[in-house]
Amino acid sequence: MIHTLWEQGRLTGDPILTAHRTVGDLAQYWQDVDAAKAAADRPLYSTYAYHPQPDGTPGAVLWGSTILHPGDVGGEFHMTRGHFHLDPSRGELIIVTAGTGELILMNRDRAAHTVQLEPGVTYWIDGALAHRTVNTGPDDLIFWCAWPADCGHDYAAIESEGFSLRRFRP
Repeated sequence: MIHTLWEQGRLTGDPILTAHRTVGDLAQYWQDVDAAKAAADRPLYSTYAYHPQPDGTPGAVLWGSTILHPGDVGGEFHMTRGHFHLDPSRGELIIVTAGTGELILMNRDRAAHTVQLEPGVTYWIDGALAHRTVNTGPDDLIFWCAWPADCGHDYAAIESEGFSLRRFRP
């Protein structure tokens, strides 16, 4: 049995997949790599995902949450690493339950724009767009996502080329 702790942004039970990322885990993603290395052990975000079917299962929907902590690295707001979907016809739903931030969306031609995130925002992410979340507020940004199990994830393109848009403290 799965329990959803909406306010805390967590799922408990089996089979919940969890991951915890630090600033150092994303060292190459930051503009200021030296600042990232100096803050390498700082917690950045945690994910909790429910995978009742394996990745790649046609028709299955996977879902989970992310808790993105507030802060910055060299003035650049805390962020998730971001990704494209391998199948651009497969989008993703995001629902924000706490905190404030931005969703950065970028196409393969590197044109980018943002969507403001705050509690109650529900947004459908076009499967052709890379997406990354950024915490611009003082509290944890908690959001829930649902995606088709057969969408596939391309993290390598973002790791090698980054996003064309970055968010910094004023």
